[in-house]
Amino acid sequence: MKNVGEAHEELATGERSTRNRVARSILDHGPSTVAELAGRLGLTQAAVRRHLDALVVDDVVEAREQRVYGARTRGRPAKVFALTDCGRDAFDQSYDKLAADALRWIQERFGGDEAVVAFARARIAEQATAYREAIEAAAPEERTEALAKALSADGYAATARSAPVGEQLCQHHCPVAHVAEKFPQLCEAETEIFSQLLGTHVQRLATIAHGDGVCTTFIPKISHNASASTAGRNPA
Repeated sequence: MKNVGEAHEELATGERSTRNRVARSILDHGPSTVAELAGRLGLTQAAVRRHLDALVVDDVVEAREQRVYGARTRGRPAKVFALTDCGRDAFDQSYDKLAADALRWIQERFGGDEAVVAFARARIAEQATAYREAIEAAAPEERTEALAKALSADGYAATARSAPVGEQLCQHHCPVAHVAEKFPQLCEAETEIFSQLLGTHVQRLATIAHGDGVCTTFIPKISHNASASTAGRNPA
């Protein structure tokens, strides 16, 4: 039979595990309402609120008004919970300072902003080899979804969803967000490569690096006969 101390420790461990699941769900799906979290995790809304309250106190998540793209409906915007920088750091142990220092050194020693742009394009071009293979293997109408899955394999927790006259590609996590905040060339190069891969101009609506909860890219509906060779450059 467990003593009181063991029972309390077991309860605390279970609480931490569930709390981590709540935070992880926000990481994977982006800013979420209490109802969305409860549905995904199989918890009551009361339980989700309790865990969110603790995560807010620990500066892991923060409450925001839900961002609405397009026409706003009547009523108050729903409250969503998003990861803070501190919360993202708990999942992403990347060498942000080292990367930023290296880019700054490149910028100062080898050609200023143009050198950073060249590095950003070379970096994303190397990653894009797998993305291109995934897109070329998919049916034309499933290419955005294929890109989302390929991005998720690289840690971007990406999803694709329908939008008026097109689709939205949402990246709920960015492993280099802190570096991209200082060097937006990384986001710009990524947007360019999306345009090339999908064969159409795309529009970046939001980025985590700029303080948004999700990196969101709008992809207009295109003819299935469109070719990647027709893609043009699109600014982030």
